[in-house]
Amino acid sequence: MLDTRPLLLESDFPPVQRARLDTLQVNLGYLCNLSCTHCHVNAGPKRKELMSREVVDQVLVFLEKHRINTLDLTGGAPEMNPHFRYLVEQAGALGVEVIDRCNLMILHEPGYEDLAEFLARQKVTVTASLPCYLEENVEKQRGKGIYDGSIKALGQLNALGYGRDPDLKLNLVYNPIDLNLPPAQAGLEADYKRILKDNFDIDFNHLFTITNMPISRFGGMLLAKGLYSKYMDILKSSYSEGNLDTLMCRTLISVDYQGYVYDCDFNQMLKLPLITSTKPRPHLTDLMNINLEGAMISVGEHCYGCTAGQGSSCGGALNG
Repeated sequence: MLDTRPLLLESDFPPVQRARLDTLQVNLGYLCNLSCTHCHVNAGPKRKELMSREVVDQVLVFLEKHRINTLDLTGGAPEMNPHFRYLVEQAGALGVEVIDRCNLMILHEPGYEDLAEFLARQKVTVTASLPCYLEENVEKQRGKGIYDGSIKALGQLNALGYGRDPDLKLNLVYNPIDLNLPPAQAGLEADYKRILKDNFDIDFNHLFTITNMPISRFGGMLLAKGLYSKYMDILKSSYSEGNLDTLMCRTLISVDYQGYVYDCDFNQMLKLPLITSTKPRPHLTDLMNINLEGAMISVGEHCYGCTAGQGSSCGGALNG
């Protein structure tokens, strides 16, 4: 796979400083039951990288020491990590909101038949990938049969109260097709809600629109098709300075499956470590007693993806 990393490291993107840390985003490993074309992690069924129980326990210590409000679990399919349920239960006991970034199809995998019930029991916020409300577009990005399976999984979650009970939040994630930026989030959310309700009686709380990043699998596709420069021109020409203050990296850090720390999930994939005065590649255990507020953030050309148009983050548009 072609790699955009060398093209992204030198950038004129403006400097960004950290605010108070609020969210710990943890990648539990790259193992996944799917291989989606827009995946910036290059996850798939053949990946072996998984977070160990030792590192999971370090995550829990960090959550408590820094009084983190939100634990955002991602992957791969985070649920495929054998310590997923332990981490969810222990973090919940600390009063931390747990987000599971779920691809929905995992609910149909053998051995995961009771996963939805577990998530509901633990009051985990489910943020689920449904990159379009149209079957054709979903299957172009994620594979044949994924749309029907996703709709069935959403129905299963609704039946447990997700998207209907105030304590069980269900959010959906939209990713654009090809070189497009996401449309206005509020309008697209209204379309999703209307179409999914009318056609399938599906309810959910919010839609998050996320710009495709020019890294990993998507970045490799851009290079292979000679579209990298064109896509970067789109991102840069759509840059909005007003998005800088609400960038997710200002209040979030990303932890890889080995426990090393980055400013965001995208920097993790590019191997751009968090900037500290202690170590060039800090581990979670190096930061247990360090206040990161005011620290500089590692930036690159890909950061234009988060500031283009209405802005983009793991929580959706920065300017709704």
